[in-house]
Amino acid sequence: MADAEEISPALLIVVILNIFSSYTAVTLNIITIYVLRKISSLPKPVRILLLSLAVSDLAVGLIVQPLAIATLVTQNNKYTFQFEKASEVFGICFTAASFLNITALGADRFLAIHLHLRYQELVTHRRIVTAVITIWVFSATVSLFDLWDKMMTAAQATLLAIVVVCFISTTFFYFKIYLTVRHLTSQIHTLQVQQASQNVESTLQNTASQRKSAIATFYVYIVFLLCYLPRYSIHFANMVSSHEPIVAEEILIIYAVTLVHLNSSLNPFIYAWKMRPIRHAIMEILRNTLSKHCS
Repeated sequence: MADAEEISPALLIVVILNIFSSYTAVTLNIITIYVLRKISSLPKPVRILLLSLAVSDLAVGLIVQPLAIATLVTQNNKYTFQFEKASEVFGICFTAASFLNITALGADRFLAIHLHLRYQELVTHRRIVTAVITIWVFSATVSLFDLWDKMMTAAQATLLAIVVVCFISTTFFYFKIYLTVRHLTSQIHTLQVQQASQNVESTLQNTASQRKSAIATFYVYIVFLLCYLPRYSIHFANMVSSHEPIVAEEILIIYAVTLVHLNSSLNPFIYAWKMRPIRHAIMEILRNTLSKHCS
């Protein structure tokens, strides 16, 4: 790292941003986890996967960001390497878990729309829980590889592979969701014109409900992508480049990592904005809190 005097203003801004977003990530995700455990109107697989993602976001605010802050404020200190290594190991774990959870959400919504009536038979509570446990065990295993020098490159290459595979898979899932919903809606409207049927109305309502939940998780995916893409674009560019990063590139990396951290604070806002049951539950919590303070 270049001298501290040259980049200290940039570091100060990053530290302040991380302190603020660490607090919001912890607070908002604790509320989100509480709400997700209480409400029952969301499909159970969506609730479980959102809970898993919220736990990952909470851990970023609670563990990764404080370690990143400690790394920045102890530049050239004897403890800097330990903070940086711990931040890297936990960062790999929660990044991998987040990417896999986002992909699982996309896959679940794709199966819900594509399988239709067979969805509940195939996507069971037990299978979803098994998938979430597998995601966390796999993510933790990959991150632990980073502790050994000989496996460090393998761990980072595996994380990059997860990023690429998840990006391609999730994009495919949402593209297929769009095509399937458009096709189903067209078919159902045609049937409505031909015959008024309660069954047709029920199918139309079910399709609309599935479409809404798919759109909500799609927004989570898009914001996630916008936050993570700069960091991994820089990472990929550094992998194919042979020169050492200059000061400007180092600052750019720090800001890109801060944007990744910020995603953990943004997700709860998306849940509240796009998912009515979560929004109503949060509003109820706020009303109860305000009434207690006012009384």
